Amino acid sequence: MTLFFNKVTIIGVGLIGGSLAKLMKAQKLCGEIHGAGRSRETLEQAVKLGVIDHMGRGSAHAVEHADLVVLATPVGTFESIVREIAPHLKNGTILTDVGSVKGGLVRTIEGLLPPGVHFVPGHPIAGREKHGVGAASEDLFRGAKCIITPTEKTDAKALEAVTALWTKAGMNVVMMEPEQHDHIFAAVSHLPHAAAYAMVSTVAEFSAGADNYTTFSGAGFRDFTRIAASDPTMWRDIFLNNREALLEMLARFMEDAQAMSRAVRWGDEAYIVKRIEEGRKIRRSLIEMKQA
Repeated sequence: MTLFFNKVTIIGVGLIGGSLAKLMKAQKLCGEIHGAGRSRETLEQAVKLGVIDHMGRGSAHAVEHADLVVLATPVGTFESIVREIAPHLKNGTILTDVGSVKGGLVRTIEGLLPPGVHFVPGHPIAGREKHGVGAASEDLFRGAKCIITPTEKTDAKALEAVTALWTKAGMNVVMMEPEQHDHIFAAVSHLPHAAAYAMVSTVAEFSAGADNYTTFSGAGFRDFTRIAASDPTMWRDIFLNNREALLEMLARFMEDAQAMSRAVRWGDEAYIVKRIEEGRKIRRSLIEMKQA
């Protein structure tokens, strides 16, 4: 299929939105790219860097006549943005997103769109420690996975177009149900972030006195702080919008942490070694899959 959009609007021109814009420009997949978002300073920077061609006066203005609209803001803003832009989307517009929560949010967005506007929920699993449009790169997505979560309402041609877009970005596209997506990512992404925030906070409490424990930290602690440095607004929204799945994972994690605590207390060497070996095995498998 020929993949070309005359006008693309990206709402939220940060690392992911900006990288997608740079990719589409580099591969000549669009005529012009408009940007919208909360920060005028960010949009001005994006124009100056050549990431987008125009900045809208607001999201509603920016999406007018757009063939493709991408939601790349924190997931907690999706519903209010869709309510704002829905009346301004033309017939045939494809709306997609890059959010890491699907489930009920997908159904809500589908219910807000007028007939003839096609929503294709997406989640490119890509990122880096640096954030913002200044860190955007057309190579950000290469070799990574992109999850697309169509429903019975998803238009087939729109699904084909969004799949082709992420494939051109160099991503391995995987289809799954929205609820399955949320359960998986509660385990492999949302739980690790919640645990990292809690662990770093615990160490910070011990460092509040005369002794600063963090001055003695090594690579292990630094790995946790890298995760804990993630954008607070984005992760607040993820936690709250994937509440049930995350609570399930947190409950299981606390059970496992209590089991390790008992093993340490009572000197259960076999249990401790078993858990360490399991961790080493998973780490090795990630390295083999080039995900570490």
